[in-house]
Amino acid sequence: MIKWKGTAWSFHPLFVIVMLGSVVTGYFVELFTLFVIVLVHELGHVFVAKSFGWTVREVKLLPFGGVAEVEEAGGVPAKEDALVAIAGPLQNVWMGLAAWACGKLGFWDPEWAAYVWQANVMIGLFNLLPIHPLDGGKLLQAALSYAFNYYKVLIWTARISLLFSVLMIAGALLPYLTGREGIQLNLLIVGVFLLLTNWTYYRNVPFLFYRFLMHRGRIAMKALALGQTASPLIVSGRQSIISVARLFSRERYHLIYMVEPGSKEVKVVPEQRIVEGCLSERNPARAVSELFS
Repeated sequence: MIKWKGTAWSFHPLFVIVMLGSVVTGYFVELFTLFVIVLVHELGHVFVAKSFGWTVREVKLLPFGGVAEVEEAGGVPAKEDALVAIAGPLQNVWMGLAAWACGKLGFWDPEWAAYVWQANVMIGLFNLLPIHPLDGGKLLQAALSYAFNYYKVLIWTARISLLFSVLMIAGALLPYLTGREGIQLNLLIVGVFLLLTNWTYYRNVPFLFYRFLMHRGRIAMKALALGQTASPLIVSGRQSIISVARLFSRERYHLIYMVEPGSKEVKVVPEQRIVEGCLSERNPARAVSELFS
């Protein structure tokens, strides 16, 4: 592990396996080139993230990209998340064009130039697949944030990622099952890795949602500073506090209106009361009406 400017950089075990395989098969130069491409790809993410003031704790490098661990996960605007996500593939665009130009201008051997630009195309496009934690998965999550509450965003990001991971595994096995070719081992390994990663992600949705709630104070402060219009949520006093919290949207600040059937009285609380009710030591499944007692 290497630490640079407050960010730890490390190799994922999957990358180590690929590196060892390249040494055995004699493709070390190609692997080193792949490593440089992946590194520049991730630097694009890190530089844009830090320009937004994010704290990037660690980056784990994979053969097809990397996974960045940031403190602000779930607590930043979807627009920032999308810009940080697309910054990686954009590095592949300029690197691919530069390699293609070097080949055309005679600066590089044409075969080597073709390998480099094709590797950039492959890594860039692969990372745009709608699978968490790939860049496409993060773009998908940012897009869903404008249409659904954040709890649903987490659930559907995991489900879509699991679906595409299974399709990737099926694609790796299909040539073998149809009798045309052997199993595409690299694709199979990556597909299984992404499937296991997203199964863990799906199981951790409750934890990820609570991390989102812990960042809601920042959303409230920003809304007050900018004078944003609050988004109302109309709930029944019998609803649980946690069920109300699951209605929160990433891009909005909420006021909660409690209305009881047959009553003309309306009670209002800011979303911070709901967040406090979820994060306190008391049961978050208790009725929201208890917040008014």
